[in-house]
Amino acid sequence: MSKTAPLHLRVPEPGCRPGDEPDFSDFVIPKAGEVDRPSLDVDPNAIREMAFSIIRVLNADGDAVGPWAGTLSHDELIKGLRHMLTLRIFDERMMNAQRQGKTSFYIQHLGEEAVSCAFRKALEKGDMNFPTYRQAGLLIAGGYPMVEMMNQIYSNSKDPLHGRQLPIMYSSKEHGFFSISGNLGTQFMQSVGWAMASAISGDTRIATGWIGDGSTAESDFHAALVFASTYNAPVVLNIVNNQWAISTFQGIARGGVGTFAARGHGFGIPAVRVDGNDYLAVHAVAKWASERARAGHGPTLIEHVTYRKGGHSSSDDPSAYRAKEESDAWPLGDPIERLKQHLIHEGVWSDAQHEAAEAEIRAEVIAAQKEAEANGTLGAGKLPSPRDMFEGVYETMPPHLVKQRQEAGY
Repeated sequence: MSKTAPLHLRVPEPGCRPGDEPDFSDFVIPKAGEVDRPSLDVDPNAIREMAFSIIRVLNADGDAVGPWAGTLSHDELIKGLRHMLTLRIFDERMMNAQRQGKTSFYIQHLGEEAVSCAFRKALEKGDMNFPTYRQAGLLIAGGYPMVEMMNQIYSNSKDPLHGRQLPIMYSSKEHGFFSISGNLGTQFMQSVGWAMASAISGDTRIATGWIGDGSTAESDFHAALVFASTYNAPVVLNIVNNQWAISTFQGIARGGVGTFAARGHGFGIPAVRVDGNDYLAVHAVAKWASERARAGHGPTLIEHVTYRKGGHSSSDDPSAYRAKEESDAWPLGDPIERLKQHLIHEGVWSDAQHEAAEAEIRAEVIAAQKEAEANGTLGAGKLPSPRDMFEGVYETMPPHLVKQRQEAGY
């Protein structure tokens, strides 16, 4: 019997670790404007290469170029810039509040603001998002009150969810924001099911599902693609590839496939990649995919290529697993700075206007924070009643829970 070498596994490794010099030289960035915009009824097989390229609109000079440009006016872009600034300042204030013990937990969006803020403006009233915990821009760009968001973060007496959800796991049917699930991956299946129900009922509303790069390794991700492709569901399925799933780099979940978008090929779903730090590109792709779904052409899989500049959450220290300078070396830049420079290049914005906008928005966020904190925080003030834990679960409360509630004095 011949001797063979022992079996071994391949364990993917990131390009650099703490102490290494960041290197993105193997990250191929197509020129802005070079990816074609296909028709809404395109055959998925005709655009297979789009799962390996990146749709970009803004070039290095601040110009909006190519077939994906022109979906937004200057006024709409200025509003988009303000939405991203609001989200970033909101994050900063709430992260500080967590450090002060006013809430137990927080997740910020630093570097990813364009993904949710731009996407929201491509949707219509009544469409339903099934988000993860890093899409609060869907609410801010959709006009949801910041005070309500903060009340939920603080789990205070005005918390719309009555303290029954983890902070930042918002829920608003009116604003098309389905309850966030802490069991990551489930929202992908739920979005497809909601979209199927909308089609069965003859409605015109579509659904959008959201998932991170790490959670694409969950079985729910693949099950969602099966149902979406089989029933041609009116859904847009978004993968936010921010390079890191908590402390695990994206290559672990991606495995041997070239891109996350390429996974759509096995299901016959049109799959594209977009520059997630380019507000104009994200909006254009979101508009195209949502119009496809609304016109009856079925699902689209979108990989948003971006970078998580901060920690995974308030409980995470990214310096333990990645180089400190890596976020600054990210080649697609900062979404706020890129849109700012585009508007300045267009002659409709200035550094002075930007500085004034930041100051105005900061004042608005601080005012909202004061109002929310007057309703209580985790460490002080009014809290939801313990009675609330018994409500909203059963249509008719079982006798044993009625007894428990009474024994607890509620």
